[in-house]
This record gives sequence, structure tokens and C-alpha cells, in this order.
Amino acid sequence: MWKRVLAAYTTDRYPQHDREQLLARGAAELAHTRSPGGRAATVKDVQRVAREEFGLLLDERQARTALAQRRTGRPR
Repeated sequence: MWKRVLAAYTTDRYPQHDREQLLARGAAELAHTRSPGGRAATVKDVQRVAREEFGLLLDERQARTALAQRRTGRPR
């Protein structure tokens, strides 16, 4: 997954929609990893990471979808 996230961040390899989904998924993964004490990442955590790390503004739906995909392990 991280190779795809990096490619989405640094190249025009993916269409805009796919790029946003990949970066949102990366933000969800980072938010989860950075959550203190095993606390589950929140939508706000994902939005903050996406903005700070990728310069991407996610709406609540996009962040929630990325969290759900992270939990289920579903690609994209």
C-alpha cells in the first residue's frame, strides 16, 4: 500500500479520485499508528494527518471511508 500512496503523492500516475482515496487511506493508517495508548483513530485524526502530511483536505465522508477500509483491510 505504501508504494501506491507514495506514487499518488509524488506523481500524476493515478486519476484525481484514485489519488485522493489512496492518500486518505495512507492518512488513516498513519493516524492509527500515531494514536496514543492503542486508542482508535478518529475521523478528525485522519483529516488532520491528511492535511498536515499530504496537503489534502478530506471531508468527513472521505475520512470515515478511509478508516473503514483500513479496518477491513479492503484495498482502495
